[in-house]
Amino acid sequence: MNLINNLEWRYATKKFNPSKKVSSENLDQIKKAIQLSASSYGLQLYKVLIIENSEIREKLKPASFGQNQITDASHLVVFCNYSVVTEEHIDEYFTLKSETEQVPISDFKGYSDFIKADVLNKSATEKHRWSSNQTYLALGNLLNACAELKIDSCPMEGFEAEKYNKILSLDEHGLNASVIATIGYRSDDDTSQGAKKVRKSFTNLFEI
Repeated sequence: MNLINNLEWRYATKKFNPSKKVSSENLDQIKKAIQLSASSYGLQLYKVLIIENSEIREKLKPASFGQNQITDASHLVVFCNYSVVTEEHIDEYFTLKSETEQVPISDFKGYSDFIKADVLNKSATEKHRWSSNQTYLALGNLLNACAELKIDSCPMEGFEAEKYNKILSLDEHGLNASVIATIGYRSDDDTSQGAKKVRKSFTNLFEI
């Protein structure tokens, strides 16, 4: 499997080469991989910000505990879940589903009502956690796509979401920074790249 080889190749890059940039063609492929990610009910209750602007990233660096990947990588990717999940989000999905599949939207009423009953009856905390979890599925696709393209990446939870939300004006759009990743190309002197992967054995990880 090429996938296994790609996963063996990738690692959480700690030091990027700031002079090397991801091409627009490769960036489009990464976007497509994210777009095709699985999500609960297919709702995709998140937005993805791809930030190249150096001034914005300099502002975000202190909110990322000063980690150099934020400014040295080619791009910073911020996965943002919706802070509040509404009936309108579900209606938007079924409008798109109707247009894409060329099926009358009325045919989906039963399924739509089922999803609304499930999602809208969750508490605010449950909705927030649930929509945030979806971003991690998209993050996984980004990591795998980057590995196939031999683009380095680093998934990161070490940041202050409230400060990100303020700097990027996410609150104004009902969004919350859930998880981030940096993508680009490793520096030759990144000592992390030579480290062996530490993973549990099959025996300890799997139960059959």
